[in-house]
Order: sequence, then C-alpha cells, then structure tokens
Amino acid sequence: MRFLTFLGVLLGALSPVFYFLDSRLSNFYVFNPSDLHLLTLSAIEAHGNDTAAVVKFIVQDLSTKLPQHVNLDEEWIFNNAGGAMGAMYIIHASITEYLIIFGSAVGTEGHSGRHTADDYFHILRGTQLAFTPGTYEPEVYPQGSMHLMKRGEVKQYKMETTCFALEYARGWIPPMLFFGYADTFTSTLDFPTLWRTTWVTGREMMTNLAKGKF
Repeated sequence: MRFLTFLGVLLGALSPVFYFLDSRLSNFYVFNPSDLHLLTLSAIEAHGNDTAAVVKFIVQDLSTKLPQHVNLDEEWIFNNAGGAMGAMYIIHASITEYLIIFGSAVGTEGHSGRHTADDYFHILRGTQLAFTPGTYEPEVYPQGSMHLMKRGEVKQYKMETTCFALEYARGWIPPMLFFGYADTFTSTLDFPTLWRTTWVTGREMMTNLAKGKF
C-alpha cells in the first residue's frame, strides 16, 4: 500500500515536469528535417548510387555546420529490431534527437515499432515499402524520397534489396532503446553487438549532454 501511495505521489510530481518539457522539445533540436532532406538530395545528385560517397558528403556537410554534435567515426554496428536486421552508423545521439545511417546491402523486413519520437527516413539508395492495416497497396518510397512516421504510428516496412537511408528521429529518444534491445534477448542473443550499441549510444548522449545538448 505504501509503495502504491509513493508511486502515485511520484507520478503526480513528475507528470507536470514531463508535460512542460514535452511541450518545449523543439527548443532542444539542432537538426531540421527539411534541411536534412535537401542535403540528401544534394548528396544523391553528386554521387548517385555510390553510397559510401553519399554518406561522406552528408557527414562532412553536417560536421561543418554542427561540428560539436556530429560523430565523425564511422562505427558500423548491426541492428536487430522488430524482426528486421541491418547496420547503422550513429552520426548523432542525444536525449531528444538521433541521426543515423541505416540499411542493408541484402534487404530486410520488419515491424517499425511504435515510438516516442517523429521519425524521418530519407532514402539514399534503393526503395523502402511500407504497409498499414486496411490498405491494399504498399506505400513506396524510392531514392530521394522521405518517409515520415509521426510519434505513435506503426507500420510494416520492407527493403527488398540494397537500401540505405539517413534516419532522423526527434522527440524522446531513450524510450526507443527498449525496442532496439528487445530482439537481442528474444532472438539473436548477440550481446557483443548489444554492448557496442549501448557504448556508442551512451557515449554520444553523454558527450552531447556535457555540451548542453539535451
């Protein structure tokens, strides 16, 4: 009984703080979805399907504009989430934003997850398909397009063959990590990859927090 009382008091105290911060999340963002989309189009125009060159173009541009918030070490890590498997390079991770390159050279398919952030998927190479219940045709996102999934939305998605994207999420990032970790415990048991994911994500979040980036 005391525990339930304590929990009720704690939730009552923290709820106003959460709603206050949630209504002001935009004050903490350093990236802009429209600017990122224009940047991806410029990178594709310059380098086409040379994905390595496209990624380098994007990171160099971002590091010029926001050097204190961009990870220049191209540390590729496997990512298993929602049944899909690919690899990611974490360009930025903080409490309210993450920016990664995600994709696979052989394709993948899975559950998008239902997240606490808006997710902008900028297709750098290949095509992504998406599906929601009640529809009879796939959503098709070719190279150069942007697939926006608003906070709380969920879809099935598929990359039939080689496909890479610049993925940008803005909102509450830490709760999204549970989705990213779940497949390790229920399927892959790939704990070395889990450790690398935790280390790089935590390092980038703490580094940005130390610089005043929430």
